Amino acid sequence: MDDRHGTELMVVGGGIIGLAVAWRASQAGMDVTVLERDATGRATSHVAAGMLAPVAEAEFGEAGRRVLELGLRSAEMWPRFAAELEQASGMDVGLMRTGTLLVARDEDGARELERQFAFRASLGLRVERLRPSESRRREPALAPTVRLALQAPDDHSVDPRLVLAALREACVSAGVKLREQSPVARVEVDEDGVSAVVLASGERLAGRRVVLAAGPWSGRIDGLPAGAGIPVRPVKGQILRLRDPAGPGLLSMVVRFDGGYLVPRAEGRYVLGATVEERGFAARPTVGGVYELLRDAADLVPGVSELEIEELSVGFRPGTPDNAPVIGPGAVPGLAWATGHHRNGVLLAPLTAEMLVHVLEGTPAPAQAAREREGGSPRGSLAELLAACDPARFAAAASRSSDALTGRAVGALP
Repeated sequence: MDDRHGTELMVVGGGIIGLAVAWRASQAGMDVTVLERDATGRATSHVAAGMLAPVAEAEFGEAGRRVLELGLRSAEMWPRFAAELEQASGMDVGLMRTGTLLVARDEDGARELERQFAFRASLGLRVERLRPSESRRREPALAPTVRLALQAPDDHSVDPRLVLAALREACVSAGVKLREQSPVARVEVDEDGVSAVVLASGERLAGRRVVLAAGPWSGRIDGLPAGAGIPVRPVKGQILRLRDPAGPGLLSMVVRFDGGYLVPRAEGRYVLGATVEERGFAARPTVGGVYELLRDAADLVPGVSELEIEELSVGFRPGTPDNAPVIGPGAVPGLAWATGHHRNGVLLAPLTAEMLVHVLEGTPAPAQAAREREGGSPRGSLAELLAACDPARFAAAASRSSDALTGRAVGALP
């Protein structure tokens, strides 16, 4: 077995989360290596639609509130993040600040949309209720049968494939070492914490600081002691990329509906997605999934029927038991997590990178957030956001099930 010295920081996973963390860590002066099982940016992030939509994605419940707070903070960061990334890479990232339209096709859908409107209004989110005629004035391609619409003017979109290409270039320019086709088999741990990562080839890379950002594959990495893992599962999504031979103009805003969405891209291209399926790593698309997406989209935007299909893809979102992300230090000293982002990986990339860099530089642990709040720390501080994503929240579940392993958070990576 090889036994080589790693770098100051090894980031496992070369998707949008891993690359963003690596880029920001390198900017902070760290020596960084990214270990990617395939090619960087070719898995979950490559398939993503790229919606920056915390308002449209808002969900009921405690976990939903946590994700909303994270999403709102990260959405505010995206324009600056995109500008910095474009300057560092010399590449456009396809940020489109056009807003999002949520639409209902029938009376049942309209009643649900009214409930969603009241929920968002109760949270102080900016959203506008539109009559059918007004929604069609703003988006003429909508079907005349649309019953109700809500507009979220602050929900936008970005092209993840452009972002990934720009992040890769920015990482290389910043000195990050990218090791592709280097799947990590396990993490080695000694009495002081993380000591190395071992690749599937048998190569051993010694190092004391590791960030696990391997998306739905994060839970497949071996070597962690009992109680130190995180329950991450794959959530399958089927998604189509479409092209209008007549050019752009069918839609200007992201249009969301019960069961899917249409995201406009440049040059008359659109992303139609996405199914949400608990089928493990079943990578093949299905007729039923594609049919339902096309049927529902064409009911609301009849012009979809005239578009050409350029690509049909399957991706796997990383889900946790509460579908909120896991960001921050874990039970093993030297190990941090950046996974479990479910449908919000693209949205949360800038914030996740900022949070992880603060952890790596020695920011107080989630356990200290309560003390900071008592001392008057403002709501939404990085410490409180880390507390919302604390890996230790799964510890109770781990004690009840040997299949749900997690652990106690530590203060910062040594």
